[in-house]
Amino acid sequence: MNLVAPAEPWLRVLEDARYYPSPHNSQPIKVRPIDSRTAEVYYDLELGLPAESFGIPFGHVCAGVFLESLSTVAGGLGYDVAENLDHSEMDFGSTARLHPLGTVALTPRTATEDDVARLELFRVRATSRRPYDARPVPAEVVAAATAVADAGGHMFRTTSDRSTVRRLVHINQATLFSDLRNDAVYDEIMAWLRFSKQDARERADGLSAEAMLMPGGLLRFAMTHRGLWDAPVIGGAIRTMYLNTMRGVRQLGWLEGPFASPSDYIEAGRTFMRLWLELTAHGVRLHPFGTVITNPGSHRAFASAVAADEGGSRMAWMLFRFGYSKTPPVAHRRPATSMLIGAGA
Repeated sequence: MNLVAPAEPWLRVLEDARYYPSPHNSQPIKVRPIDSRTAEVYYDLELGLPAESFGIPFGHVCAGVFLESLSTVAGGLGYDVAENLDHSEMDFGSTARLHPLGTVALTPRTATEDDVARLELFRVRATSRRPYDARPVPAEVVAAATAVADAGGHMFRTTSDRSTVRRLVHINQATLFSDLRNDAVYDEIMAWLRFSKQDARERADGLSAEAMLMPGGLLRFAMTHRGLWDAPVIGGAIRTMYLNTMRGVRQLGWLEGPFASPSDYIEAGRTFMRLWLELTAHGVRLHPFGTVITNPGSHRAFASAVAADEGGSRMAWMLFRFGYSKTPPVAHRRPATSMLIGAGA
């Protein structure tokens, strides 16, 4: 199907919305304009992460993050967004590689000061893997973030207990070593690593060594010689280098809530994006520990360490460090035209 439809105002909206966060910075969302106000939204299965446990549910979490990002951007540019969503399960074995997420429609209106301010928050939001400065986030900021999570039907919990923080940081570190032993996950990670600034800039996606605060050559050597990670000297050096990026981590936060169906996953992603923007409004940065959730052993260790409520359809589905750091390196994004299917693509 090749629809001929106007790319505007979609290009103007997507110029900002393309900066939505996605796992491994894979940027899987595609948009097919039907006309100047309506578009179909898809998840590109070629850009998903099916090798990881919960890799498929997190495709829908990513969709929720994008939909909240789209609403935020459109609001700041003077549009309301109406959604008609398709909550069907993703099938990474399907021959149809574009999974339909539904349609969205723009309605022009006057942007409020709050709309414009929220768009500016979205524009400055960033993942920070830099060391944090150990300042505690004030209780009133945590309370504001908690209210955002509550409104979305989720619980935002935090810990600043030193031993618990240390344990969870080490679980996060051990997860990388565990994932490297899984051939499918290892291959998936390698496909998204960008070892040089030039490669990261030209491909405009993936996980750059610069953003991960590691020398590109060293990261390439370490990742292409994964067997050495278990060696006493080299493995220890890599662990130490990784933990150095975690300096100053004073608090960790996580989200618990409904996580059993595509509609749950989408709303979870929407809630996470709202919480992220709330923290950004207070100058707080965060860094998701996504692999702790998607690695079954690490997830069990994390849930046990924090006594997470995972009864029934509930799950502790997001873990992250949050606090204060210097401005992180730029995470590149593909151009807005790369998100379009049909006109303007």
